[in-house]
Amino acid sequence: MLQQLHKISDLKSLAKQQGRKKLVLCAAGDEHSIDAVFDAYREGVIEPILVGKKEEMERFADECKDFEKFEKYFETDEEEIVKKSVSLVVNGQADILMKGNVTTATLLKGVLNKDYGLREKRFLSHFALFEVPNYHKLLAITDVALNILPPLKHKVRIVKNAVRFFRKIGVEKPKVAALSAIEMVNEDMPSTIDAALLSIMQRRGQIKNCIIDGPLAFDNAISKASSEQKNIGGEVAGDADILLVPNIESGNILYKAFVFFADAKVAGLVIGAPFPIVLTSRSDSEETKLNSIFLAAVSVKNT
Repeated sequence: MLQQLHKISDLKSLAKQQGRKKLVLCAAGDEHSIDAVFDAYREGVIEPILVGKKEEMERFADECKDFEKFEKYFETDEEEIVKKSVSLVVNGQADILMKGNVTTATLLKGVLNKDYGLREKRFLSHFALFEVPNYHKLLAITDVALNILPPLKHKVRIVKNAVRFFRKIGVEKPKVAALSAIEMVNEDMPSTIDAALLSIMQRRGQIKNCIIDGPLAFDNAISKASSEQKNIGGEVAGDADILLVPNIESGNILYKAFVFFADAKVAGLVIGAPFPIVLTSRSDSEETKLNSIFLAAVSVKNT
């Protein structure tokens, strides 16, 4: 599939080819989120299910002529809104979960409710797919939103989530750059040790279906000229598909630098659950929210 996906804008046509998916908007009282949901509905990509407070939802009734046709669940308590939203996707009544006017922590607490058994079986991480004007293909960053300072065992699971997701959308063997500030292992810089261990683990078959190299500085991961200047060989340098960041701060800064300084287009999801979760920030544009819905719809068949 992804051989057709050269730009973020390609997500829309791919999503439309797969027919409408059912999307639950949890706490459907957020203007930007509900506008993106309505736009995705008009594009023929999703069938909305709205869960939230009746008075908040009905403020948007005039914005979509089919509003009255949408499946809706009215709850007055935030905990019940989240519980109902999550139960709809967990029980197979919907395909995609999307965050509305609710905090990330509250939504993910509902997803990881012990009654559903996902906490024991699954590891959640954030995946952001970028179209950066000066890069020759789409590029992912993980994890910029959930895992604050992941130890090695969590980085392994973050990589596996990202690789599995890439394969589901068409890239059979993605190239993963484990980032740090330098290219050499330095015992005073733990991220370099983790990166080297991840590379060894992949070569020995402990992490499959990808190529991992690290530690790599950012410039060496995305620039052939830079990597050649420093005599860094290998298949990943200058041609990375996935950038594994060492911590949430570096990931968050890189994400926002791409968007605000590089004019990048982006779609982001929480992956690792049996269903994709559209979890955008309040500063994300409506376009980013819409792109994220399209990415979720493209991936949902095999998630």
